[in-house]
Amino acid sequence: MELTRRDILRTGAAAAAVTGFPHIAKAGKVGDRIRMGFIGIGNRGSQLLQSFMRMPDVEVTALCDVYKPYLDRDHAAIDPKIIANCTPEGCKPPWFIPDLDEKFEREPKRYTDYRRLLEDKEVDAVCIGTPDHWHALQVCDAVSAGKDVYCEKPLTRTVAEGRFMVDFCARTDRVVAVGIQRRSSALFRQFKDQLRTGKYGKIIACRHGWSGNYGPNGIGRCAPCEPSPGLDWDAWLGPAQKVPFRYTLCPYMFRWHYDFCNQLANQGVHSLDAFRWLMDETAPVAVSATGGRYWLDDDGDVPDTMECTWEFPDRKIIQFSIYEAGQAYLNAPRDLEIILSDGAAYLSSANGYRFIPSNNRLFHNPRKPTFEAIERKVVEKVVLKDNSGASATDACVRNFLDCVKSRQEPYVSLEEGHRSTSLAHIANIACRLKMRLEWDGVRERFTNSEEANRLLSCPYRAPYRRYPGLG
Repeated sequence: MELTRRDILRTGAAAAAVTGFPHIAKAGKVGDRIRMGFIGIGNRGSQLLQSFMRMPDVEVTALCDVYKPYLDRDHAAIDPKIIANCTPEGCKPPWFIPDLDEKFEREPKRYTDYRRLLEDKEVDAVCIGTPDHWHALQVCDAVSAGKDVYCEKPLTRTVAEGRFMVDFCARTDRVVAVGIQRRSSALFRQFKDQLRTGKYGKIIACRHGWSGNYGPNGIGRCAPCEPSPGLDWDAWLGPAQKVPFRYTLCPYMFRWHYDFCNQLANQGVHSLDAFRWLMDETAPVAVSATGGRYWLDDDGDVPDTMECTWEFPDRKIIQFSIYEAGQAYLNAPRDLEIILSDGAAYLSSANGYRFIPSNNRLFHNPRKPTFEAIERKVVEKVVLKDNSGASATDACVRNFLDCVKSRQEPYVSLEEGHRSTSLAHIANIACRLKMRLEWDGVRERFTNSEEANRLLSCPYRAPYRRYPGLG
């Protein structure tokens, strides 16, 4: 979707009418320390808050959340049903509840409405850690207020949201980074440099997957009920359509509901972004996917079993699998697999990378490999030691802060984040329609299905339809 100048001016008028600040506010000069505001400080938002606090040039000046215990950083006030994740069938312990035990240098201001935080002159930049359905609106509002933005993945719910964000923010001078971490890894960057030399051959395909055994009850079942005490449910929903509160939807379980998120975007986007970057590809020409919610008996509606394939203009392909009803050891220990003309590479931040050459070829062998198997472990300044992603997050946060000062483009810009997130969105559409879809990466439209094109956007509810072209 292309925006005309007239569209942007109308958008600015709408933004000013609702939020009270001009379309594009002039940002103040950033000092030696960057004053950060945080919008959404639950599970992932708290991890991001702690990561930023580890940086010596950050001062936390403002916090915002629609759940009072999170805003107050009061663990004792969290709803016991959330702590126990007490759906009728029960579920595993809720590892997604933050500790809320940060020690601030000085007490930050606290807001329940993020628009008030954006008006705060003591905030230079914001970190958006809200659920995915809020990201597009909050990013546009933040750059309109003159703030630089770090937005957590998945960037969007739909392709249309992402394209609107990119076009809107391109008309500002704001730095916007997307929290997809692998490009920030020194190991991944070194491996890409090695690929450029051609010593491993050409990339043919890339494969990875996500597996977590949540069977048989998944996220469980819960009848609609009163919102958790201290939660502003209408504000949590924001631009999403009105639905009743359920403990199998909020605070974390929204990731298993198509209206709010999906696991391919949530878990898969890290690998999809790394593959697209390593392959030097922008967009696929076709996508196919199969699967569904086949095994889990719960309130979720995203696939628990899924196989996806993206085809690219120069004949490379990406494959990604999801298995959430049983355990699959995909490229153990969960390494990304790069299939090359001269062998295969296995890559992960935790284990380094290794290249296994193809020493035997069937039929005609045009040249005998002259290299030995390479076993390489790269020790980074920060090494992943578990699945929390904390160290990868630190590297991504550090890159964002450096870009706020230098005004350079971050490792994962808004355009790059949108392109990688779009892979998940179009694969989900292919899976829902049970068909192979052809994709025009320039127009960002399907060329063989208008039904699929209708799924590229989603409606916003009033009063959140304030940007023409967004929702």
